[in-house]
Amino acid sequence: MPPSSPRPPQVGCGSEWSVAPGARSRSVTAACSAEAAEAAAAQDRFWEMHDQLYEHQQRLRVDDLRSYAQAIALDLELFDKELEEHVHADRVHEDFLSGVRSGVNGTPTFFINGVRHDDAYEFETLLAALNGSIGVGADHGGS
Repeated sequence: MPPSSPRPPQVGCGSEWSVAPGARSRSVTAACSAEAAEAAAAQDRFWEMHDQLYEHQQRLRVDDLRSYAQAIALDLELFDKELEEHVHADRVHEDFLSGVRSGVNGTPTFFINGVRHDDAYEFETLLAALNGSIGVGADHGGS
């Protein structure tokens, strides 16, 4: 989707998915999860929901999101209403477009001093890139 395109029609986060059974796309799951995180943020529980989503990445259906909301003591009536009405969809979409404009095309994406890191994500590779960005040679060991 080009960065200037309007927000796509809403699917998913209500009581039923509007895509074929078994064909739910990752983008729908990601959008619904992001909306759930924003709904939690509206109740001052963003990081708690973040942790739930991270720990349960393979379980992100609406019922799962609702159980995570319950586990972190959200107001479930408000949470359900906000997902059903896509209250946070515009913010999620704007965040997505911001990422696209910045060169993010997947996760994880790392930026070091404003430059996208396109190398491997292993510790040593990232450490070398960080050290290089501040002028520290790999053989100096950071001292």
